[in-house]
Amino acid sequence: MAESEHTFRRYKDGDHTYRSIGENIFEQDTTYKCPTYVNRTPPCQGSCPSGEDIRGWLSIIRGIEKPADGMDKFEYAFYRSTDANPFPAIMGRVCPAPCQEGCNRNEVEDFVGINSVEQFIGDNAREKGYVFKNDAPDTGKTIAIIGGGVGGLACAYQLRRRGHAVTVFDNHKELGGMMRYGIPGYRTPRDVMDHEIQRILDMGVEVRLNTFIGKDISMDDLRKDYDAVVIAIGAQSGRNIPIPGGDAPNCTTGVAFLDAYNDGRLKFVSKRVVVIGGGDTAMDVVSVARRLGHIEHTHENERPENIILNQTAQDVALTVKKEGADVILAYRRPVDQMPAALHEVEAAEREGVELRGSLVPVSVITDDSGRATALRVAKADWSSGQMEIIEDSEHDIECDLIVSAIGQGADLTGMEALDNGRGLINADKYYQVPNEAGLFVIGDVVRPHLLTTAIGQASVAAESIDHYLSNLEYDKRPKVDVHHFDLLDKLKEASLAPEQYTHEEVWGTNEADFAIHNYEDRSAQEIIPADKLFLGHFENTPRNLRPESFIKAENVIDSYEERFKGLAEEDAEKEADRCMSCGMCFECDNCVIYCPQDAVFRVKKDQSTLGRYVDTDYTKCIGCHICSDVCPTGYINMAMGDH
Repeated sequence: MAESEHTFRRYKDGDHTYRSIGENIFEQDTTYKCPTYVNRTPPCQGSCPSGEDIRGWLSIIRGIEKPADGMDKFEYAFYRSTDANPFPAIMGRVCPAPCQEGCNRNEVEDFVGINSVEQFIGDNAREKGYVFKNDAPDTGKTIAIIGGGVGGLACAYQLRRRGHAVTVFDNHKELGGMMRYGIPGYRTPRDVMDHEIQRILDMGVEVRLNTFIGKDISMDDLRKDYDAVVIAIGAQSGRNIPIPGGDAPNCTTGVAFLDAYNDGRLKFVSKRVVVIGGGDTAMDVVSVARRLGHIEHTHENERPENIILNQTAQDVALTVKKEGADVILAYRRPVDQMPAALHEVEAAEREGVELRGSLVPVSVITDDSGRATALRVAKADWSSGQMEIIEDSEHDIECDLIVSAIGQGADLTGMEALDNGRGLINADKYYQVPNEAGLFVIGDVVRPHLLTTAIGQASVAAESIDHYLSNLEYDKRPKVDVHHFDLLDKLKEASLAPEQYTHEEVWGTNEADFAIHNYEDRSAQEIIPADKLFLGHFENTPRNLRPESFIKAENVIDSYEERFKGLAEEDAEKEADRCMSCGMCFECDNCVIYCPQDAVFRVKKDQSTLGRYVDTDYTKCIGCHICSDVCPTGYINMAMGDH
């Protein structure tokens, strides 16, 4: 081994005396570093497209962060949660929860059930009748929002909180967008959704339904009448299969299929259904098709494709003759690589859907009348990481209905000038349409993605609109662009805000009453990884699972029971307690207990709050690093005094 590879020697030439590590500690570390308390963003929040302060509302439910003015902790958690997302009950049910994939608890045993606790917060808020407070003074500014889905409604909510007048225009008979017309009701219960929508409207949001901007009202007129306009129309036009025969009359899109079902028109499907795709929309289509079943002998007008296309409804009386539909899902990649949420995939299989992976659609086989009778596919080999079609692997999957769930586009009628060439609209980082002052755009019309993505974009857009209406320059967006915990706000809430700075010359701030001593907020720049935590602190604790209705193939027809029942209060508290509070103190006392110099101490109770539970006496600190080593959450860094 080369001499340069030797990187550590416990003893050097000339050393003759052994000293224990304890003696070395008391002698003093040679780095001259002392602890500072650093707030970073946890990966759950960094992975959340709506940027919720997840660590915050979990901390409230588990009893660590205390509410102000004696407020019930569940109400306080509701307001913390809805600072970013006004739909906790719905999102707790349907969000595929990328936050859970990012959860550092995965390094211990299993992620925290964030969406199950969020569902509890929303359901409890509905039961207790919590409302959104709106005490912002009226600004006199008016904003038009085109589209009443989650993005448009979330934007209306954030703008009303700033005192702006908002009118939502929607071309449907009810609000909700894809939340109502694109997701089946057993996943988004209509009473729950309507309640969360109404809570936003009660803030003073005006609504105009059955109004198509671009047809009933021109975009030019709308921009003249309002101080700013937000386009949140979603992407409610599905994309047909781009293969020969894909325009057959019994080939439809997943968006159109779900719209017909959610509108109450589609009550049964064909005998053999093939769905192309592997995302959440595809999962909803196959699950709905299995629930609807088929009817052996029907009039041609009752065929599903005619119902979807002609906007008519099937005869309710026919539903008594239902039989199970054979539903096959074909996806071009292996089944285990489908982007749909794992629990949705597992539920579909349990309900009798046949999942076939590594199949590439080649063409649609049609009969003499032009109707599709089969989908011709070829097998794909992905072993190299790239798709390679297997020679002579083409075969036909017989079917009576083909549903394409491979992508979405927007209806830009009356807004054609904004089309970016892909049927969507471009946005800058402030969610303003480039070179169009006062015109903003959010949601699937920018890029089809998750409901929670549109909610997150709504927050940014509302902030940008507020700056635009005030003739202010847009702030630079933070690297970690989420709803951050602000210690100064927390201190103000607890009547512990620092005193005014008197500009007197002071050497050090450890005893000053105008400074937040020994604290650094890096949450806008850094997400804390698992390797900065002391994982050995956390015991193996199983996840508290929500009760789930496990519907099976034999009883799937007309089974519209809600899939997730929700946690009981006690279980929600237990699940919140599994949060490791990454990047923020959760008051475990390790640093106080293990400090050999008693330099780390608890802040007096009447001066303590979240993030200010412990402090350090620098006159006693010897820079031994022990407090940092035993901090489970990575909140303590050895940095002060570095030179």
